[in-house]
This record gives sequence, structure tokens and C-alpha cells, in this order.
Amino acid sequence: MGNAFEANAQLEGLLGRLAARREDWAGLAVQERIALLEQVRERIAPAAARWVALSSQAKDITPGTPVEGEEWTSGPWALLATCDHLLATLSGIAATGRPALDKLKKRTVNGQLAVEVFPQNIFDHLLLSGVRAEVWMEPGVTEANLGENVARAYRTHHNDGELGLILGAGNIASIAPLDALHKLFSEKAVCIVKLNPVNDYLLPVFEDIFAPLIALDYLHFVTGAGDVGAALCTHALVDTIHITGSQETHDLIVYGPGEAGQENRRANRPLNPKPISSELGAVCPTIVVPGPWSAADIRFQASHIATQKLHNSGFNCVASQVLVLPAQWEHTSALRTAVRKALADAPDRKPYYPGAASRQSAMAACQAGAVRVNDDGARARREVVELPPAGTPDVYARSHEVFAPTLCEQLLDGLDAETFLRDAIRFANTSLRGTLGANIIIHPATIKALGPRFDELLQELHYGCIAINAWTGLGYLLTTAPWGAFPGHVLNDVQSGIGSVHNTFMFDRPQRTVVQAPFRPFPRSVLGGAMTLLPNPPWFVNNKQSHNVGRKLFGFQVKPSWFKLPGIFFDALRG
Repeated sequence: MGNAFEANAQLEGLLGRLAARREDWAGLAVQERIALLEQVRERIAPAAARWVALSSQAKDITPGTPVEGEEWTSGPWALLATCDHLLATLSGIAATGRPALDKLKKRTVNGQLAVEVFPQNIFDHLLLSGVRAEVWMEPGVTEANLGENVARAYRTHHNDGELGLILGAGNIASIAPLDALHKLFSEKAVCIVKLNPVNDYLLPVFEDIFAPLIALDYLHFVTGAGDVGAALCTHALVDTIHITGSQETHDLIVYGPGEAGQENRRANRPLNPKPISSELGAVCPTIVVPGPWSAADIRFQASHIATQKLHNSGFNCVASQVLVLPAQWEHTSALRTAVRKALADAPDRKPYYPGAASRQSAMAACQAGAVRVNDDGARARREVVELPPAGTPDVYARSHEVFAPTLCEQLLDGLDAETFLRDAIRFANTSLRGTLGANIIIHPATIKALGPRFDELLQELHYGCIAINAWTGLGYLLTTAPWGAFPGHVLNDVQSGIGSVHNTFMFDRPQRTVVQAPFRPFPRSVLGGAMTLLPNPPWFVNNKQSHNVGRKLFGFQVKPSWFKLPGIFFDALRG
């Protein structure tokens, strides 16, 4: 027991109370779980405005400005929607012993089962028109045996329970509570959640929302510095650990600090034997496939790329870091110029996450030619770095996550779309660190020309989430889909992590999520022949109504109604 516990008997007491409830929680009837989760759901709406206000204050976001929309969608809306998804799954388990899967669309992709998890209803079709999400299962999972590969925790009748430690992230406010929901309801583990000091101001909000579970000692939230986290990781009552963060923190937990820890990692001698799952950062690519783009397509996709970099001030583990471009494409120069403009024109943001400037300086020092694209008076510098040719070894930007608003450009040879995409996929798989998320921007005509070969190429891209004409951050928000690295990493080369969260259908063997969105916004989408109604997406950094749309989307999730749709559409069209 470390100093953190010697100085805090209350923390020790919390662990004891949680441990005493492990078996009770594991054996709790599904209907009782549903009743508790419904109570949690009812407490989100009264707490939402305070949640958004606290997050905005900490990030220096002016209330009532478009940037505030990020806090609505990636905070209370994500948590509320996840509660609804889990309640639907639990209802299916209560009725038949497993989640309701019969109505989900299924197809086979070159022998691999793909299950559509979004959209689910008419409101999904209307509010996120043209957005689709599939879960591609591991080889061996078929439509015939899918029911045998879901909700493992609910098919296991002899379970003494577990106490899971969740080490929360400090960037996106919903990460820690979403991880808690996954541990509690998909894995049947009681949880202690240590919030990151960067956003531990949300402790009273989370304690309010989760009060029904806290009162029964199924869940507790705590705060503290690194010594508290270290003591929790090694405490005898903690059975498992889940971390969202960096590979460095993961390896520190498993192998210890300093050179001795690195030697332990190389020899794979874990000092901490507890099972650990993780969602860690990555050097995420955005691959731009050559095609017949118009000037309007270039402007829209430039805003899209800027969003992938600048959402949450650039502090996302799945932020785009390397923009992979076809060197010989006629539109490459124009797109590069437009991206720089979109980065410069996006709202100024506070670099609130610690260490951003030093990470950017390290990137600039290791990669020649970093160019600042925004005004010198802005609070955070936004930079673009052109990387050396693909075959150049030991390129810093390909192996280190910047976690700040620096975007790198990688030019690859190739004008033919299929050849370029194949080479870009090979580059991402072999040259970039991590496998959390990859984005592909590709014209619909190019997808049509590739035909079934497009899906076959996607199978070769080994990332946990692939976004087609979307940002993988959308895959995080659509929590019916799993969120995590591509399977196969090992403890001493963990890359973007082991395991996944969200996954509210409780698939046991998911391999990846594939998200797709319209290439063009409404009304240009319809003029181009695609019957999709999504205007400038509310998560885009140039959307002028994202705060209003985000708040109204949350209100719709609280209580769906046809009467609420006109107000959402009105603001969405003005964005």
C-alpha cells in the first residue's frame, strides 16, 4: 500500500466496499441492471448544462459560440445515447438471453461477416443522413454463429465478479464514463474510475449522474495525481485495469519506470501481472485518393481535414496526423493550399492540454520545414510539416504522436486510384505507429469504379476504425460500434492498445469498425446523385451552428419527437 493510501483511508475504504460487491454485481438479474441504468439515464439531462459549462470553462470556450457544440456531442449526448443502446441490448438479453441481432443488416465481405449497427431507425436516417457504420467480425464469425459470439459475460453463469480499475483520459469528457458503462454492463465488473487531473473538475457531475450505482457500491469515481494511480494499479483488490492514454503510461504501469522498465519491456517481464486492456494513441493517417474532384469538393474536404486535426484543439488520440496525398494528382496543390487556409481560419482555441507546445517543438526540431499557418497572435500555433519520401527511415513524425495542432503531409507517387490506395494502405500499415483510426477520402465515382475491390482493399488496412469520407471520431460517437485498436497487439508492443470498449451490441469478436459518410454535403449531395440530406456536419470546425445543433440533438435524445426535428434541421442547414 503506497503513500496515496496511507494518506487517504477513504480511498482504501472505497476499494473494500467495491470488492465486497463483486459477486453481487456479477449475479445481478438483467431486469435489475436495466432498472439501475434507467435511473442513471434519467439523471443525465438535469446534469448536462452544468457538464458543458464546466468543460467550456476549463477549455476557455466562450458560452454560446459554435465550439461549445463539441462539448454537447462528445459529452452528455454520447453518454445518453450509449445508455439507450445498452438498454436496448439488455432488454434483448432479458427476453431471449442474447442481444437482438435479427434485424441488423448483414453482408459478407470477401468471406468476412460485416454487420450494420448504424442507422437503426428512421430518426438515425434523418438526423445523420447517409452515415453508416458496420462492424467487421474476426474470421470464423459467420451469420450462422454470430449469436454464439455475443454477450459472453451473460452466457457465463459461474462468475465471482471482478473489480476493474479505469484510468480515465483527460481530453474527451465522456471517455471515462463510457468506459465505466462498458466495464459495468458488458463485462459485469464493479469499477473504480480515477479521473485524469486535466478534467477531474467533472467529478461532481459524474457522481451526480451515477449516484444510483455509487450508492450501492458498484461504482466509485476518485481523483488524484500519479501516486494515486500507481497505488491503485498495484492494489491487491484490483483485478483488472483499463487505460485510455499513451503507450508510455501503459508501459510504465506494466513494466516500471526508466531504463529498467524498458529492459523489462524488451524482455517481456511484466512487473504488474494484472490483465490490462487499453485504448492508446496513434499516428493516424488521412488518405486522399485521386479522383474527379470539383473546386467545391476541395473546399469542403479541406474543412473536413482541418476538423480531423483541430477538433478539441487537436487533443484527440484519433486526430489525423499524417495527410497522405498523391504527388502527381492534378488537385494536390489546390487541396494543400485549401487545407492550410482551413486550418488558419478555424476558430482560435486555447491549447489547454499540458505539454502541447513542447510536443510541437519536438516535432519541429525533428522534422525540418514546419510552417506555421495561423496568425502569430493566436493562442495555439497551427503547423504543417512536409515529410520526406516514404522510404526514408527513422522519421520522427511517423512514430511519435504529436497530440497538438500539427499536421504532417506525406506525398506518395501514383495517379491511378487503385494503385495509389494500395500503396497508401501499405505505407500506413508499415510506417505509421499505432492502429487506432484511419481516414480515407474518396470520390463516389472512384468507389464505383473500384467496385468490390474497394472493400477488399479496406480489409488490408489494419486499423480498429476506418472512416470513409468521414472522420474516425464519428466512430467513437456511434457507440453501437466497438472502439479500440486493430486486434493482435501484444503487451510489450502494445501500439494502440489491446481490447475494445463501447460495442453496445456486445460482440465478442469484432475486428474493426467501418464508418462511411457522404462525400458532399446537402444540397450538393443530391445534385451529385446521392440521396443524402446531411448538410455541413455539426462536428466540422467551420460549422457556425454546431452549438445549437449539438444542444438540440441532445434534447432530441432525451425525448425523441417529430416536433423537434424542424428546429434541428433549421440550425443544421444554417451551419
